[in-house]
Amino acid sequence: MGVPLTKGGNVSLTKQAPGLTAVTVGLGWRVRPAAGADYDLDASALLCDQAGKVVSDRHFVFFNNLRSPDGSVTHSGDVGASGGEDREQIQVDLGRVPETVAKIVFPVSLYEAEQRHQTFGQLDSAHIRVVDRADGRELARYDLKGDGSTETAMVFGELYRHGTEWKFRAIGQGYASGLAGIATDYGVDVLREATTQATPPPPPPPAPAPVPAAPPAPPTIASAPPAIDYVSGSSTVTCFFDPSHGPGMTTVLWSPQWGVPRQVQTCGGCAQRVQTTPPPYYTPQQPQAGYPQPVQQGYPQQQPPAGYPQQQGGQQQGGRRFGTGALIGAGAAGLVGGALLNEAMSDDEPDVIINNYYEDE
Repeated sequence: MGVPLTKGGNVSLTKQAPGLTAVTVGLGWRVRPAAGADYDLDASALLCDQAGKVVSDRHFVFFNNLRSPDGSVTHSGDVGASGGEDREQIQVDLGRVPETVAKIVFPVSLYEAEQRHQTFGQLDSAHIRVVDRADGRELARYDLKGDGSTETAMVFGELYRHGTEWKFRAIGQGYASGLAGIATDYGVDVLREATTQATPPPPPPPAPAPVPAAPPAPPTIASAPPAIDYVSGSSTVTCFFDPSHGPGMTTVLWSPQWGVPRQVQTCGGCAQRVQTTPPPYYTPQQPQAGYPQPVQQGYPQQQPPAGYPQQQGGQQQGGRRFGTGALIGAGAAGLVGGALLNEAMSDDEPDVIINNYYEDE
């Protein structure tokens, strides 16, 4: 009897049989009597690369593809009584396995498990063993245990390279998704296609009801010309501040120096100045281009005669305050003084010298 393994255990076949060149992988199982005669299992082999994916679909060896492209793996099918305790056997010529193949995985799946409502839980026992083809000696063995109540496919074990050696590992990984789960893990497209075909496609949705044709559009009637939009543009009104600036395309709120604020139409430049400059938007000393200049109100201002004290905020420079009556009296005195001066300058009258000045009270 070969080396007994538990789940996850491994053994070097090369050390067990130096000079080993070919092996037979036997897979067997025993079905409970209550499971029925239609309980059918299929063993297969997957030749995988370093990434753990099948090299190609042709490197998936099963009952519909009994031989790998290089001839290193051959499926012997159901061996019946000649296989002894094995139900199916797969022959592996280790010397012909391509270098691109890092391991050979051996799964077993239930045929039409979903339709027949079958799982591995209906098995009494199952095993995988490796036999030296040269002398028929069993080198390693793994007996699967556990109820497997939901699994419909299971990887029993694998042969893999370890340097120049060939080793065997007990796997015991179950798949409740059957062939589809194996296809996902090992990248076998032919298994995914078979699983997809087994599931009937959903019925097509009902065709939509025909949509009645829309009635013809009424004839187009020419409409009246649109009203002028004084805010956004196409007006013939010129800029409020300077007609030479062009049309007044924008309406802004203008606060004049005298009067109440009102809306005016200006060019773009004037509108920007009005909106970004505090009122009155200009100063008399430095008028801005384009703005109307203020008109002086009332009588023109005159400089006071020399010798008169100047006022600042109602205060006389000498520190005295003059009321309204004093200012009126000062003006009248000036007029009288001027008349007397004219008389003094006349050739018909004698010279008279008038001294006009203010005295502090």
